[in-house]
Amino acid sequence: MENGNQGFTKLSHSEQFMPQEEVLEVYRSKKNLIIGIPKEITYQENRVPLVPEAVSFLSNNGHRIMVEAGAGDAAHFTDHEYSEAGANIVYSPEEVYKANMILKVAPPTLDEIGITQPGSALISALNMYGRNKEFFKKLTAKKLTALAYELIRDQAGSFPVVRSMSEIVGNTSIIIAARYLSHPDYGRGVMLGGFPGIAPSEVVILGAGTVGESAARIAIGMGALVKVFDGSISRLRRIQKHLNNRIFTSVLQPKILQESLQTADIVIGAIRSQDGNSPCVINKEMVKRMKSGSVIIDVSIDQGGCFETSKQTNHNDPVFKEYDVTHYCVPNIAASVPYTASHALSNFFAPLLLQVGESGGLINLLKNDYPICRGIYIFNGVITNKHISESFGLPFRDIELLISAL
Repeated sequence: MENGNQGFTKLSHSEQFMPQEEVLEVYRSKKNLIIGIPKEITYQENRVPLVPEAVSFLSNNGHRIMVEAGAGDAAHFTDHEYSEAGANIVYSPEEVYKANMILKVAPPTLDEIGITQPGSALISALNMYGRNKEFFKKLTAKKLTALAYELIRDQAGSFPVVRSMSEIVGNTSIIIAARYLSHPDYGRGVMLGGFPGIAPSEVVILGAGTVGESAARIAIGMGALVKVFDGSISRLRRIQKHLNNRIFTSVLQPKILQESLQTADIVIGAIRSQDGNSPCVINKEMVKRMKSGSVIIDVSIDQGGCFETSKQTNHNDPVFKEYDVTHYCVPNIAASVPYTASHALSNFFAPLLLQVGESGGLINLLKNDYPICRGIYIFNGVITNKHISESFGLPFRDIELLISAL
């Protein structure tokens, strides 16, 4: 028995000098993040990406949050609330942009990119419509890793932030339309939904996506007669299923659409396009035949609008009349309810940031989370979004190849 043990010991000792399998690291230590939240300077962007409750949650998990003074004022969150939640209040953009991860709602301006730390991470909206080549060249020159939150997918393949904002926009668009429909100057003094003994008001919705579905749900709840138009039969079938209501639906046939517009009190334009330009499906002649005092809400105005008569407005001067039809063409409707919208954004960002920290940093998370990886449009100063590359003639590299090389 003793000789057997010696033989085993000899064999084990000799194997130490043989080629061994590589032992890969399976655990990565948590990384405490330094997150900067600047005050938004984009015109009428009133939202903030993290509310005080989320800051408290992240601070208690070891992360440092730097909030520029006044960042939450427009959304009715005070500096005192952020300070009590554990944030460090800083008093200049230069100071907040010293953080190695910047979290904001609107895309950065060129000046903001200029004060961002080289090699840092940026999480914000991209909003391709309105960006130019100089914007992307400045980002790449800084060697930033830029993540567009509207491009992030969940495990089911949907876009969670876009969906949340779209639900808010759909709900809010009906409330705004109802207000102007009853307005003595811009509307006809009509209550949305009607009243016993009076024919219900009619709402036409262009687009059966999340905005259209949310708008239809609110309008039906208020007693309106709802008609939904879309170019896809499957989306029309889906909206009926989700609403559990056999509402009027139709593909975009000009004759049927014109007849519906002539009796409509409210028209919601919510047709989106993947290439960043909404199709114009309602021409001037169709608008001219609409009822006097009816209301158009062009949700698609940030992609150019789907009404020929639309022109971009803002929250201070939101409406104008064309052919005696009131047009509301504000591109950032969610910012009109900043408190609600900020909570919706925060509910997404707080768990994401916690996940980044637990993974040991953004790069480690991207290696193991492909849906989030798809939101990256610049990685260490290299364009990784093919649409951006083709639109502006910039060099492109595949994100998966870049990450696998690390």
